[in-house]
Amino acid sequence: MTSPYRAAHPPRLRRTVLLSISVLADAALSGCSAGAEESGTDGADAASSAPKGVATVEGARATVDAYEKANNEANRTRGSRGARLLGTVEGGQVHEQSLAGYQQFKTWPKKDQEQYGAEFVFTSRRYYIPDGQSWFAVRAKSSGSASEALLVFDKVGGRLKMVASVYADEKAATPEIAVTNGLATAVDPGKRSGTLAPNQLSDAFEDLVETGGKKQGRQLATTTATREFAQRYANRTKGKQAAFAKINYFDGKPAHPTVYALRLADGGVLTIFPTACTVEHLHKRFMSGGTIIPGKAEAVYNSDQRSVVTDEYQGQALAALAPSGKPEVITWRYAMVDSR
Repeated sequence: MTSPYRAAHPPRLRRTVLLSISVLADAALSGCSAGAEESGTDGADAASSAPKGVATVEGARATVDAYEKANNEANRTRGSRGARLLGTVEGGQVHEQSLAGYQQFKTWPKKDQEQYGAEFVFTSRRYYIPDGQSWFAVRAKSSGSASEALLVFDKVGGRLKMVASVYADEKAATPEIAVTNGLATAVDPGKRSGTLAPNQLSDAFEDLVETGGKKQGRQLATTTATREFAQRYANRTKGKQAAFAKINYFDGKPAHPTVYALRLADGGVLTIFPTACTVEHLHKRFMSGGTIIPGKAEAVYNSDQRSVVTDEYQGQALAALAPSGKPEVITWRYAMVDSR
């Protein structure tokens, strides 16, 4: 059985974050940056203005630098200490995805395993630090991918950790985020912009695979991302697996439900929202003892042949909400985190 979802990270950037306190301290003291970057301001000198966000631009830069260095160290060394240290620098949905990648590493193609240890840097950074919030966002590219990423760092247990990470397709550009006096503006996730509020997007998005978009999914605009996701529903009755198993999709519960939203320059809202989905593979001869052989990744969690294979996926998606009209989902990333 193969995964019906995209990997949690773009090609050539499978990151598992392992960070020692010394690495974090060294990066924070050096304050060095990776490649060309911008503050994300509208011309105001963010460094000279009184900071109102969770960090100054310099502090945000040091946090990202530390994360970057830790990833490169981790990708070279890996080992048992990874599982123990991973939670010191990551949280949220991205942490769920990273843990899954760490567990499933041995099932990856040899090429992906080799690329895992290749060093990367975040370039073309732009920092967006909202007023009065516990988090900040970064737009950047990775040396391992031509895609632009939107990263979110939030305070978890008193420390800034990466909690969200989504990569747009190479040809897709992230909408321009509004900045005033050096600061971005956070938006209440429960406030509607157009047909939906940011915190309603998860249910609408998952409806695309649960019903083909016949219910909440109808409130989303049709985009490349939604078409690709909805195709899973259409494919559930096709292919070799469908010949012996009935495939059902169910709206899941995100492990970390926090939604992050920023005001766009055009008055709309840009949001990273968490999603989750459960996929059930039921053998058509269930009552007579027919069994399914789990795939390599599924076998990491449960290698037993069984009549029902239930896979849990945790994900994140990026969407733009206009002041009127339907939200546009820009990209999504999922990872299988359990199979039973």
